[in-house]
Amino acid sequence: MGTSRRGIPEAGAETPTRTVRAVYGECSVTVYQAYPQEIAARAVRAGTFVAPFKVERMTWIKPSFLWMMYRSGWATKPNQEHVLAVEITRGGFEWALAHSALSHFDRAVHPDADAWRREISESPVRIQWDPERSLSLAQLPIRAIQIGLSGEAVERYVRDWIVSITDVTELAHSIHSDVRHGLTDEATRKLPAERHYPLPEHIRQRVGADG
Repeated sequence: MGTSRRGIPEAGAETPTRTVRAVYGECSVTVYQAYPQEIAARAVRAGTFVAPFKVERMTWIKPSFLWMMYRSGWATKPNQEHVLAVEITRGGFEWALAHSALSHFDRAVHPDADAWRREISESPVRIQWDPERSLSLAQLPIRAIQIGLSGEAVERYVRDWIVSITDVTELAHSIHSDVRHGLTDEATRKLPAERHYPLPEHIRQRVGADG
């Protein structure tokens, strides 16, 4: 059974529900965020996030390009007009996952609710698994990981993990235009080539991934 350009098995394959898919290389992985002009432009120039970005607030990073399109409305929602592709070190990415806690109690991951609450209190990173999205932004029967950084994790993110920041808003608008005009093949060719990201076993268990 083949896979799509984004690393998602084609219809009919027996697919794990929760897997991390991303654009990545030997040393780095790409995640996406959306911001207003004043934050995005300064981040691109500085190569990291600077004021008015607030390190005191939780910030969510997303390896799925189309989930970011869903969240930002193809870079049209207020304060999400610029989509940034943030290349970070694989070491930083895996540190975040290794120091995370699921946002909701999951019996398949935690022995009991008290264990989950302890993990929440000790972890600077939150994990959510939300429905992955198609080109039409319809829900798919698999989940995309969302990673919320707070406290120490945000500080490490802006200080140590970021390799580069690229504004990909024009790409988002171009793909959206193709979708609106029914040019599905053209839109698909422009998508970032996401593929399955192999997680170390202890991280896979920590985040509740099943593949």
